[in-house]
Amino acid sequence: MHFRAGKKTAQDISFSEPIETDKDGNELTLIDVVSQDDTIIDDLDQKINAEKLYRYINEVLNDREREVVVLRYGLVGDGMTQREVAKKLYISRSYVSRIEKKALEKLKIRFENGDKRIKN
Repeated sequence: MHFRAGKKTAQDISFSEPIETDKDGNELTLIDVVSQDDTIIDDLDQKINAEKLYRYINEVLNDREREVVVLRYGLVGDGMTQREVAKKLYISRSYVSRIEKKALEKLKIRFENGDKRIKN
C-alpha cells in the first residue's frame, strides 16, 4: 500500500503503464491515448483547409472554372475524368484541362495569399 501511494506521487511516467480501461474492459495505456490523439491537429487542419477551399472556389473562380473543379474532384458526388467532364459540358478534353489548370493556379495563389484577395 505504501509503495502504491508513493508511485502515484512519483514524477515517473511510463507510456506502457495502464491508465484506465475501455468499455470492453481492456487496459488503455498512455501510448494508446496519445497515438489516437495525434490526428486531432491534422483532422482540424484538414477541416479548416476544406472550408477555405469551398469559400475560395466561390470567391476566385468563374462559373465555368467552378463547374470543372467541382466535377473533376468530386466536390459534389464522385470525381470525373477530364473526358467525362468534357462530354458533360460539350467541350473538348483539352479545353477542360486548360480550365482546370487555370482554376487550380488561382486557388493555389489564393491559398498562398491567405486573407489577401486576388483579381480574377
